[in-house]
Amino acid sequence: MFNSRRRRLNPKVVETGVSNGHWLTSFLNYISSEVHLSDNTLAAYRRDLKRFFLWLGDRPIDCLNIVLLEDYVEWLYNQMLSPATLSRHLVSLRVFFKYLQLDGFIKDNVAELLDGQRLGERMPHILTVGQIDDLLVAPQPKTDKLWLRDRAILEFFYATGCRVSELTNLRLVDVHCEEGYCLVTGKGNKQRFVPLGGCAVNAFNCWMGEERQGVLERVLRVRGFEGDASETVFLSYRGQKIRREAMWELIKKYAIRIGASSDISPHTMRHSFATHLLAGGADLRQVQEMLGHASIVTTQIYTHVDMTHLKEVHKKFHPRSRQ
Repeated sequence: MFNSRRRRLNPKVVETGVSNGHWLTSFLNYISSEVHLSDNTLAAYRRDLKRFFLWLGDRPIDCLNIVLLEDYVEWLYNQMLSPATLSRHLVSLRVFFKYLQLDGFIKDNVAELLDGQRLGERMPHILTVGQIDDLLVAPQPKTDKLWLRDRAILEFFYATGCRVSELTNLRLVDVHCEEGYCLVTGKGNKQRFVPLGGCAVNAFNCWMGEERQGVLERVLRVRGFEGDASETVFLSYRGQKIRREAMWELIKKYAIRIGASSDISPHTMRHSFATHLLAGGADLRQVQEMLGHASIVTTQIYTHVDMTHLKEVHKKFHPRSRQ
């Protein structure tokens, strides 16, 4: 996280009498202005550390030892957080303590001693191909205001495996229908090319040709100015860039409509995209590139998911699987 391009924090003499709130604010300012992390990452650090300070209360940070931090981990377990969220909390804590150590507030980073092995690995939830087919046609003109936009969003989620933030920030200039790909800007502003299938292109063209311009014209007529995100692919009813929360709500609405679990989220579409590619014979490295994973280790979880599916198929259809 702290590399040579950024302002280096040199260890100082340990300071005393400084409030916990001061160090939280100082840390967030540092990772924002010096490390230049994304707004979403910054918000995640803020949420995680606010939970840490809620547990900490009035106790000074520099009095903490590994025993007390293990109590914090146990407290997190009791909050019924998911394994992935628990793991992220520990990463946030380690980075925060590293900052405190380098800035001279603590001598030793005891957070590095925390063991995250118990967190386990949760298999991602995926939709079947049949459920995906039902979901993609769930938006209907009689019931949904921007049904063509919603179909295009669902098609893009499944066609690209994009994260929700990547899709909300997708610009018109990033979509190249004739060439059949889009340019996606992911974590750390890293860009990657992701292919677009014919169904996603058709859905995009329908949204662009029949609804999107109408949204901008209506906003112009009512408010006297064009929507504030006219260069963004997916707009809200009011002509603004669609919010991440709105995309979550959109997917949950259509998942419930087709009788799927209410736990369906944009990441479910991403998991389904990767798993179905691997099940169809795609190379793991290619899937890693399309997902924008920095490490192939992250992508390998989908091989476990696919193996679970194959075992179920084998058990169901092989004549000697139940003997």
